[in-house]
Amino acid sequence: MPEEVLFETESHRTRAEVASYLRACADKLDADGPITLTAGDQSVTVDPPDRPTFEVKAEREGPTDAPGELSVEFEIE
Repeated sequence: MPEEVLFETESHRTRAEVASYLRACADKLDADGPITLTAGDQSVTVDPPDRPTFEVKAEREGPTDAPGELSVEFEIE
């Protein structure tokens, strides 16, 4: 099945701002409510199922003999 990107944003934020954003999403999940993602003029509301699949991935991109770029991804399906 082809993938359709409904919402995507990337910005530089402080660690505290990232934590606040994730906390707000977690609060919505905890309250069994839909999650609205907003950035500028784009917005999408999603309502995850009661028992979603949750994936956490840490990656390093770049040469094996250098520090490279680290990333952490959280995915709810």
